Amino acid sequence: MGRGKRYDGERKLNVKKVVATVLALAVIVMIIVLMINFPNLKSKVETKNVTNSYLVVSTNDKWGVINSKGEIIINPEYDQMIVIPDPTKAIFICQEDVNLEGNTYKSFAIDDHSNRLFSLYDNVEAMQNVDSNGNVFYDTSVLKVEKNGQYGLINFSGKELLSPEYTSITPLRNVTKSFVTEKDGKKGLVDNSGSIIIENEYADIIALTDKYEDGYIVKNDSGKYGLVNYSRKQMLDCKYTEIMHIYGSKMYIVKEENDIELVDAEGLIKLKNGFSEAVSIDNSNIIVKTNDNYGVISSSGENVIPQEYQDLKYLFEGNYIAKKDGKYGIIDTTGKVVVDYTYSNISFSSKEGFIEAEKENGEMDLLDETFTIKTSGILSEINTNLGYIKVRKNGEYKYYNFKLEEKNVKDVLSSNTLFLSKNNNKYGFVDKNGIVVVDYIYDDATEQNDYGFAAIKKDGKWGAIDAVGKVIVEPTYSFNQNTVISFINKWHLAPDLNANYYTDVNE
Repeated sequence: MGRGKRYDGERKLNVKKVVATVLALAVIVMIIVLMINFPNLKSKVETKNVTNSYLVVSTNDKWGVINSKGEIIINPEYDQMIVIPDPTKAIFICQEDVNLEGNTYKSFAIDDHSNRLFSLYDNVEAMQNVDSNGNVFYDTSVLKVEKNGQYGLINFSGKELLSPEYTSITPLRNVTKSFVTEKDGKKGLVDNSGSIIIENEYADIIALTDKYEDGYIVKNDSGKYGLVNYSRKQMLDCKYTEIMHIYGSKMYIVKEENDIELVDAEGLIKLKNGFSEAVSIDNSNIIVKTNDNYGVISSSGENVIPQEYQDLKYLFEGNYIAKKDGKYGIIDTTGKVVVDYTYSNISFSSKEGFIEAEKENGEMDLLDETFTIKTSGILSEINTNLGYIKVRKNGEYKYYNFKLEEKNVKDVLSSNTLFLSKNNNKYGFVDKNGIVVVDYIYDDATEQNDYGFAAIKKDGKWGAIDAVGKVIVEPTYSFNQNTVISFINKWHLAPDLNANYYTDVNE
């Protein structure tokens, strides 16, 4: 007699097999759903989008140009360092026939195909300047050209802004958009559009401050000084023995014969001989100095803060960075201490609005404008373009906006494809979803840079990975002299940051 026969002739269902089959199908469906909704469970990192730019490169004592991918644009075959005034433009300044003894050379421009540019001129040069910290920078709008021994200005498209009729053209040190011209032994001033700000009629022209908007000190043939502003207006007549490089609250410090005076923009005397040396003018108060002691007086000559400090710098809203007994703190106009004298230095990032207070161990306390310490650590970077501060704390990097609020690195560096991560005192990299792309095998590492590369350190040596986590330079570099470690493909930033070039030399 058969078993399992149903009265209708159909076979009886095997419940266990059915359940197993259903469960298996459910698992398959779940896997498919997960793969659809979470494709990064197996991360596929995209290449970082990088704006094309050009950088100087050196190898075997020869100079060339690479792009932001590390590809060679100009073969390293030049004996002299190439200058790139604007990294976003394919205009490279080269030199040849250099005679160091005679201080002579030929200077010319080439494009990204090594074609010579602006061939109408005998020489083409970048306008090199130096900031207050001694860092070299270049004007990114004009080039100096020479023809028949005379100088003029062109823009980067080759348009002539100033005809070659001057015996010299030089930038004002630490001031942008301002160039001193010389003709017939007289000096004048032009801006970066070639417009004449001051005619060629003075013996000398120097900047009042590091801001061209504050005006220019001019010297006449009699050796007397006056002041011309950027709008070509004569602010102070040429009658002064000296004009100090101090400006604030629409007032100036001048010396007339033996008298030191505080004058306004109309030349009216506000205070005469009420001090021997001034440092700055802020909110009608003047920081003065006598025998290496600093204090503050008002524009009417009244004492505001006694001259008993080793250093004083105006901070904001009646507050001053003060030095006493070799330590820095912050006081107000009443002399009240609002930040104790515990720091080796204090500075204020006025544009960003926070205070940097340096400790003896090299770490920083970062304070807001209420003098509250918001974070501490080693200040690694202030990025004004992206609006963040990077601080190294306990071997890890933390990111803050300029309000000193902590931010997630993925929000700050939103264009990055990889992010530095630390686990069990080892470094690796994760993608935007937190999926590990580069295993935790490195002793140290850097965040991905603007060009999509990150530095990795293992067994005391540095190398690099690309934007998808692939090792492109095995850890072989010592970098004993490098303060900043950065790679572009196989090239690394040279130790001399002021020169700002890349190389493949293991220095």
